[in-house]
Amino acid sequence: MTPVATTSATATAVRSPADSPAAGGTSQARPAGRGGSRAKNEATADTKADAKAKPRDAFFDNAKYLAIVLVAMGHSWEPLRDGSRSAAALYITVYAFHMPAFIIISGYFSRSFDMRKDRLQRLITGVAVPYILFEVAYTLFKRWADDDPGYPISLTDPWYLTWFLAALFIWRLTTPLWKIVRWPVPLALAIAVLASISPDIGDDLDLQRVLQFLPFFVIGLSLRPEHFKLVRRKKARILAVPVFAAALVFAYWAAPRMNAAWFYHRDAAQELAAPWWSGAVMTLAMFGCSLVLVACFFAWIPGRTMWCTALGAGTLYGYLLHGFLAKGSRFWNWYDSPWMHTPWGAVVLTIVAGTVITLLCTPPVQRIFRWAMEPKMTWAFKKDPVGMARSRN
Repeated sequence: MTPVATTSATATAVRSPADSPAAGGTSQARPAGRGGSRAKNEATADTKADAKAKPRDAFFDNAKYLAIVLVAMGHSWEPLRDGSRSAAALYITVYAFHMPAFIIISGYFSRSFDMRKDRLQRLITGVAVPYILFEVAYTLFKRWADDDPGYPISLTDPWYLTWFLAALFIWRLTTPLWKIVRWPVPLALAIAVLASISPDIGDDLDLQRVLQFLPFFVIGLSLRPEHFKLVRRKKARILAVPVFAAALVFAYWAAPRMNAAWFYHRDAAQELAAPWWSGAVMTLAMFGCSLVLVACFFAWIPGRTMWCTALGAGTLYGYLLHGFLAKGSRFWNWYDSPWMHTPWGAVVLTIVAGTVITLLCTPPVQRIFRWAMEPKMTWAFKKDPVGMARSRN
């Protein structure tokens, strides 16, 4: 289980390809003569408007950075769960909300997505291309590091962290549909419930995760800035303390009794050796719990610019790159040392995980791997005649 989401068109997992429209917009070119002046004026106005960059919101950058840190920490705790009930409780608590938080932000920044040419291009270069590149890279890494030369490359069966990119691609393509239905969130939740009791869906493109996490993306599409302001009030920050404390206590109780695979949302109930009806119950119960914890998480996110704010633009880098270390630590038996399973070992491991993911989000790392995360690929797309006409004008 991952992850977790981008602010640059391709550099982060939660920014929509529709956030900053390309110069030229979607206005139709008009022939010279009657209406030609109007078209020219409209094109000039659109170009000037597009030239104004949208100001970044420090709140979302901070949220993305802190969420990706929790993703890395959660992965570092996974091998410790069997020998430590406390580690298992922390793991369950974090997994209850870190991916829903990422997905909600992804949906929020996808609100303006439509089938416009420039936005589809950014969807391809910012989501589909990194998915293909890292699916191949992860497979080759597994063949080498896990001494498994026969492990196949399959673009329909995401391995480890790449499922989120496949899901994000599908969710964004469906965005226009969610904008026209009357009750999008209840409909998405009904789809998630049906998926949780349908073991025949299979593993292609991790469709179970795509469908079971879908309600969080649709909620993000439905949110407005004022909704985030509600959870950022002082009263909400105070209430979040006992709520999180109660969640940790419950997780400590549930750790030896509950299958953590429920939090991954990658299987139907029957595949977890549970009765079919429990899929519906668990989906609804976990949806409610996740929403509450996401609200608490957002309540604690600073809204001011901090030392880590700029790192929010590099969360996709940290997300995808740390997977090699997370999996490598298992392949190379780093957790075999008894010291790693002591309280001090767990603390040091947590600090190391947070430090590594922070470094992987920094600008130097972004510059090195931009070719894979943010390929321009202008050669792959037809030229936009409207944009060319505007540049000539």
